[in-house]
Amino acid sequence: MSAGGDLAFLELTEVAELVRGRQVSSVELTEAILERIDACDDQLRSYATVTGDAALEAARTADADIALGRYRGPLHGIPVAVKDLCHTADTPTAAGGTIFADFVPPCDATVVRRLKAAGAVITGKLRMTEGAYAEHHPSLPSPVNPWDADTWTGSSSSGSGVATAAGLCYASLGSDTGGSIRLPSAQNGVTGIKPTWGRVSRYGVFELAESLDHIGPMTRSARDAGVVLSAIAGEDPHDPTAAPVPVPDYAGYLRLDHAPSVGIDWDLTATFDEPTQAMLTEVVRIVESLGWRVYPIELPDFPSISAEWESMCAVETAAAHSATYPSRASEYGPALAHLIDIGLGLSAVDYQALLSRRRAFTGRLKRVFHDVDLVLLPGAGLASPTTETMASLGTSPELLAGLLVPTAPLDISGTPTITLPGGVTERGTPIGFQLCGSDFSEQLLVRAAHAFQSVTDYHKKHPVLEKATVPA
Repeated sequence: MSAGGDLAFLELTEVAELVRGRQVSSVELTEAILERIDACDDQLRSYATVTGDAALEAARTADADIALGRYRGPLHGIPVAVKDLCHTADTPTAAGGTIFADFVPPCDATVVRRLKAAGAVITGKLRMTEGAYAEHHPSLPSPVNPWDADTWTGSSSSGSGVATAAGLCYASLGSDTGGSIRLPSAQNGVTGIKPTWGRVSRYGVFELAESLDHIGPMTRSARDAGVVLSAIAGEDPHDPTAAPVPVPDYAGYLRLDHAPSVGIDWDLTATFDEPTQAMLTEVVRIVESLGWRVYPIELPDFPSISAEWESMCAVETAAAHSATYPSRASEYGPALAHLIDIGLGLSAVDYQALLSRRRAFTGRLKRVFHDVDLVLLPGAGLASPTTETMASLGTSPELLAGLLVPTAPLDISGTPTITLPGGVTERGTPIGFQLCGSDFSEQLLVRAAHAFQSVTDYHKKHPVLEKATVPA
């Protein structure tokens, strides 16, 4: 077994069968991943903190439990990592900034506690953009896309996308406020779920914008994403906004009960770049070959509501940072400071107008799902942009709004989506697409994505890393 071999790129559910059958131990698996992190992450910079000692102790406990017949399920003994805005007891949680660099939470976030309860081995905290907004803090390292160092990693769950794609964990947690699970999933070729708002507790997670924030899994496949979502979802007495809706076993039964109907807004599609349009056309061809029915639809005005997302987010971000901004403004990076300043400068009357338009947009979007089961959209407004193109993302309203056209509106409405790879660029970098559904339709999303991945191999492709050959 080698840290750089095929084992590192197995799907979570595949390696879980090896652990359950005691063909490989959790300790062996964890040691291999930790050695791979040590070998590769000086290039990729995906981890903010590696918790090797704690991970090995959790792995030893998992092996002992499994040997005694106390197997907890497919996460038991599997190395996973979490975005560095999820509180972790005894481990710093800095949320991508410097102000909280020494903050050690007194307890785990609900999602972390639930991963541990499922037997997962937490290998560390993953880097992210400052405060989960658009850009990394200028004094901190930025993760590097493992497919191509000059290609954007996506934000804000950049470390989650990189580590999952590069075989430095078998799954990760990300957060999504304007596209922060979907953008790095699309850029790094992984599968991510932004669940319905309220499907997953936000207790113990740093806020960017309370009413827009979502927590979800980033994995190698739809089946894996379903496993993680089942573990972390559900109501939570610590978070009154967590919905009291039963949590199914998303990966337990993956066959579609019927061929779903899919809507695509071709007028909106025509506004995206050529690689994105080509990918969506190919996705339509594939799903029609599966017997799915594809219909032209008219979505509510995604570009206009996307242009208003920044102001909506800014007000809530200003509230979330009121204890440290503007009193410690000099410690903030320019992008997050710019966002907070927008929020502080918006009048109550203007904000109320935004809320009215948000409610109207949400109502119109929900009605679309009366006519179709799923909506097809790209995973980002730009197909695999370069780091040079995205250098001014946090302070360029036009660039930000264009990028977020297919993502931010679904945070505004709280709509669930699954993002998965559906093509590659001429440079060989991934492009992703979204399947979107009605509220709490994550079961359908996982099944539909699994059906797509059963007849394609985009999700099985992985980057080749020069230094990923250290023996376990």
